[in-house]
Amino acid sequence: MKKKITLKQIARELDVSISTVSKALSGSKEISEETTQKIQAFANLYNYKPNNIALSLKNRKTKTIGILIPEIVHHFFSTVIRGIELIANRRGYNVIVGLSNESFSKEIINMEMLANGSIDGFILSISKETLLKQDYHHFKATINQGMPIVMFDRVVNEVNCDKVIVDDFNGAVKAVNKLVEKGCKNIALITTMDYVSVGRLRTEGYLEALENNKLEPQSNLILKIDDSLDVENHLEILETEIAQFFKANSHIDGVFAVNELYAVSAMKVARKLGLSIPEDIQVIGFTDGVLSKHATPSLTTVSQHGQKMGEQAANLLIDRLEADNTEYDQYIVNNDVKSDYIKVVIETEIIERESTK
Repeated sequence: MKKKITLKQIARELDVSISTVSKALSGSKEISEETTQKIQAFANLYNYKPNNIALSLKNRKTKTIGILIPEIVHHFFSTVIRGIELIANRRGYNVIVGLSNESFSKEIINMEMLANGSIDGFILSISKETLLKQDYHHFKATINQGMPIVMFDRVVNEVNCDKVIVDDFNGAVKAVNKLVEKGCKNIALITTMDYVSVGRLRTEGYLEALENNKLEPQSNLILKIDDSLDVENHLEILETEIAQFFKANSHIDGVFAVNELYAVSAMKVARKLGLSIPEDIQVIGFTDGVLSKHATPSLTTVSQHGQKMGEQAANLLIDRLEADNTEYDQYIVNNDVKSDYIKVVIETEIIERESTK
């Protein structure tokens, strides 16, 4: 018997990308006929078996949900997992967690591994690299083969599935409005590059709130951090950028940061520069995690309600799994939406602490 081969090994042996192999095996028209035939012939020769998704869904339920997240260290993702597990266990399901580590290829490999008879459906948040590439073929292929997906937090319109999102735009509006209420006139934004949807929406909310409060947006008051950098392991790079930003804009009296790490780092840098918080500069971050509660001073934040998001996502997926299979098949023919898919929007709230007056 020939030894089974993995998608990653096929890519290495044929000197092509994992994405090319995945697309060729799913019959994507994006790949040339010659390349597709070569990859499929090689896969057949070495007994490669693609995901047995439909068989798993229709004939042998695993009662297990696959969770795919970009990283495990963030408090937000851990609270989402807690919410998913709470509902899953209550409804008789187990969970398996996979990590993409913000990698497009790892996302594909994890989905292949988990979907190959191990799980009944996915709850996932898209990796940054996938968002940058704008290549979503692996999600569409999974759905078209009969396995439901629920996306949370980072979602895209190009994939038709149930989604659970935070109201990032209005969360940012609330944060900036709060800073204005507290007397801030020169409000800075520390954000990510625009390709990650949540960072873009929070940036748009910041700009909208300034306009609503008749404050002129100033490009020099927006610091965009290169999110491809592993800033958590190179905090000195992040702190140096923020320090240069503050020194170049000494009139800043308020900061809205699109995540907890940026906000806590901004407070640390401000104190090093001799600024008092909240007397000289007030700070609000996004995501109410452990850092926010234990920072000095404690951080005012926009709460995303991660556990509630996880609970909603789990209920949506399990409802799909327990619906009649024939009915579900009608939803996913050619990934053609029948206005059936649900988007749940989780409202945010401001949790006030010591970093604002």
